Amino acid sequence: MTSHDLLPRATHRYARVLSIAGSDSGGGAGIQADLKTFSALGCYGMTAITALTAQNTRGVSGIHAVPPEFLKAQLQAVLDDIGVDAVKIGMLHAPEIVRVVAWAIDHYGLKNVVLDPVMVATSGDRLIEEATVRVLREELFPRASVITPNLDEAALLLGRPLADMDALEPAAANLLAQGARAVLLKGGHLPGEVVMDVLAEPGEPWLHLRSERIHSRNVHGTGCTLSSAIAAFLAQGWPLREAVQQARSYILDAIRAGAPVQTGHGHGPLCHGHAPQAMLRVPLT
Repeated sequence: MTSHDLLPRATHRYARVLSIAGSDSGGGAGIQADLKTFSALGCYGMTAITALTAQNTRGVSGIHAVPPEFLKAQLQAVLDDIGVDAVKIGMLHAPEIVRVVAWAIDHYGLKNVVLDPVMVATSGDRLIEEATVRVLREELFPRASVITPNLDEAALLLGRPLADMDALEPAAANLLAQGARAVLLKGGHLPGEVVMDVLAEPGEPWLHLRSERIHSRNVHGTGCTLSSAIAAFLAQGWPLREAVQQARSYILDAIRAGAPVQTGHGHGPLCHGHAPQAMLRVPLT
């Protein structure tokens, strides 16, 4: 009898979520925010890093790109061994990086893919090459279950500014026309005391999500966190509409809990761990 014979037989696995995104050295956004969110919502998080950033609460001072072949190696390492139940995609800075991600989705038949088209940081820093926007639209819009742009990102994708709430529905419709399978357009950058997001799905009633604005300087990484939360709930088996609603409730509570805390001297992070959940175990099949 070996020591392995004494080990308990595995009967379950964790709900698994993979983040394909950039790293934030300040810990508030990107891969770091994604992993905090997955853990807080009871999921097992994994990463494939697309870029390293020198970043803090005040802004981004440098970006170091990961070569496409090494991104592919990360993806293969995770997907060949552990597997995933959902995927969150964040910063993809170059066309060849986008194509590697598209290959992985097709090669491994990945489901529950949440695309957060990260193009502009909270500080206003541009994070994506111009040529990448076209490839992102062509390669990933049709492959993602939902895209989650904010107003600045939607404006870049559509080539026009979005100035008020009346612009949300036409913009979501235009993004669907560009090939997206579903769109969660986030209206938090608009002025006013009411925040509205729109979830648009072809053939389904559109969902208008309204909430009172929570005033806080600590909103760095809100987009990363929301898309990660949606992926976490999809990994746990929630349908898209319910996953979006659950994720939105989580992020509002995270903003509220983090509002009175100071981290750094700029835009601080949310409180990702305000109500951590136990790890969800799924029976092995």
